[in-house]
Amino acid sequence: MISKKRTVTEEHRVMQEKWKISYFFAEVNGKPTCLICNQIIAVSKEYNIRRHYTSTHASKYDVYSGKLREEKVKTLEQSLKRQRVHEASDTAVRASYRIAREIAVSSKPFSEGDFIKKCMMMAAEDICPEKRRSFANISLSRNTVAERVNELSENLNSQLKEKVAKFVAFSVAIDESTDITDIAQLAVFIRGVDENMQVTEEFVELVPMKGTTTGDDIFVSLTGALDRIGVDWKKTVSLTTDGASQMVGRKAGVTAKLKEKLLTLNSDHQIHSVHCIIHREVLCSKILKMDHVMDVVVKAVNFIRARGLNHRQFNCLLEETHSHGLPYHTDVRWLSRGIVLKRFYELRSEIQSFMHNKGRNVQELKDYDWLQDLAFMVDMTEHLNLLNTRLQGRNKLVTDMHESIRAFEVKLKLFERQLAANNAAHFPTLKSLQSTPEFRGIISREKYCNMISKLLNEFGERFADLKNLESDFSIFRNPFAANPDETPEDIQLELIDLQCDSALKEKFSSVDIGTFYQYVGPRYPRIKCLASKIMSMFGSTYVCEQLFSLMNLNKSGLRSRLTNEHLNSTLKVAIAQSLAPNIDELVQTKRCQVSGSSTTRN
Repeated sequence: MISKKRTVTEEHRVMQEKWKISYFFAEVNGKPTCLICNQIIAVSKEYNIRRHYTSTHASKYDVYSGKLREEKVKTLEQSLKRQRVHEASDTAVRASYRIAREIAVSSKPFSEGDFIKKCMMMAAEDICPEKRRSFANISLSRNTVAERVNELSENLNSQLKEKVAKFVAFSVAIDESTDITDIAQLAVFIRGVDENMQVTEEFVELVPMKGTTTGDDIFVSLTGALDRIGVDWKKTVSLTTDGASQMVGRKAGVTAKLKEKLLTLNSDHQIHSVHCIIHREVLCSKILKMDHVMDVVVKAVNFIRARGLNHRQFNCLLEETHSHGLPYHTDVRWLSRGIVLKRFYELRSEIQSFMHNKGRNVQELKDYDWLQDLAFMVDMTEHLNLLNTRLQGRNKLVTDMHESIRAFEVKLKLFERQLAANNAAHFPTLKSLQSTPEFRGIISREKYCNMISKLLNEFGERFADLKNLESDFSIFRNPFAANPDETPEDIQLELIDLQCDSALKEKFSSVDIGTFYQYVGPRYPRIKCLASKIMSMFGSTYVCEQLFSLMNLNKSGLRSRLTNEHLNSTLKVAIAQSLAPNIDELVQTKRCQVSGSSTTRN
């Protein structure tokens, strides 16, 4: 019978103490490790250890003998122990940074670090008690987490400064909001393009404004924030705001003051003032003045939702019909009107029955003209909400947002023509109401066509400034379809060369527009300059609104004493997109500190 071959573990080889003096080897974590070069030998055999020593270190270390050799072994052992302590320390500090980053990204209080540490220690006791000391060395006290978050933020800021120095064009988006302690906070974002046509969109700073918030105050805060990251003002392309008077005022607005500043640097420098496209779309929708519909809906919803008993009883009624509840309406939230109207229409029978039982009859629910207006508003707000959703998001090209607006204007013209012909094909709620037996079957064509016409005119007026950029947008979106005769003279020759470049033409059809310009070489400097300016522009202040949501989540009633510095650092870490903190770089400057008591209040 053939015997099984023994494995290395079955041989029970033991590290010999004499090998320490003979070959400068010691046992580390059960493995023979060279004290000189720290190399680990897989199998603890004297032959393997001797071969490593003689082939690598003998020529240098054979000169040591007797007491001198023993002292050298002790020196190397101490050096190895210090190195292992440093490695363990670095690992603990790295874990501390990573956990602190997760606390910031999750918008949790800094004191959560103590809770996480407690949970880790409990898990270590059950799963790996021999590693308990390693877990204990991870510093997660409140002060430590706050310090880590600040350092992560500073690291991101230093990376942003390096990126900004390489920008060939950049734009800025700003917005102002008030936190829970009534401090006005100015959010500043930058979007820049480097010479390789790489786009970087990042949060710059949340600047607290404890006094007034005039155009001059905001301008000073804005320029200070941008100067701190070292922008080259001559490369400014546009400023995007919410369109408030202190932002876009002709004399005292932030945009006017920024234009004055740039003209002093370069008399030919022109920047674009962009009013947030999403905000404009919301303002356009307000032209649909159907207060007689919204007043009834809001009054009924508030009666049901504002009182606990009514809300409970209404929900019980809905459970019988397997329906969902009724949401609140708020003017601050862009999409809430459409959601409330749609749900109200779907539950109109249940609402009518409930209100009747409460002695609050809603007579309008029996009025077919009013129901028709309600159905029209449900469908129209559905179309507007769909447009609004498409406009939201980070890293949106302004040309894509402009195309969405143009497409919606074309849709409005289609809606107007079809409703004039009594065709409600794109108004499903109105169409379903039209088909009910109680309904007379005739749409109020003239009224709804007039409303759509007013909405279309409102879009045309509010987005008139973008029409001045349409020619540049057209060249950017498809340079191969642009007519050189209709383009600016300084890029005509380059455009012809580009259109005759078959390699670029093939690449254009296989990649997205942003990636395409990364392949456009230095032969086309003016076209790349045009593209970099357009790619740098913010189409909306969506990033600012997103930041304010995070701000309110972090600086809430339970964390109202969070300092402005810690708030800014937390948001910097939480909302970073194209940048990531270099934790390895930070670890090199730190060593392990065991968690202790702290007094930081946040």
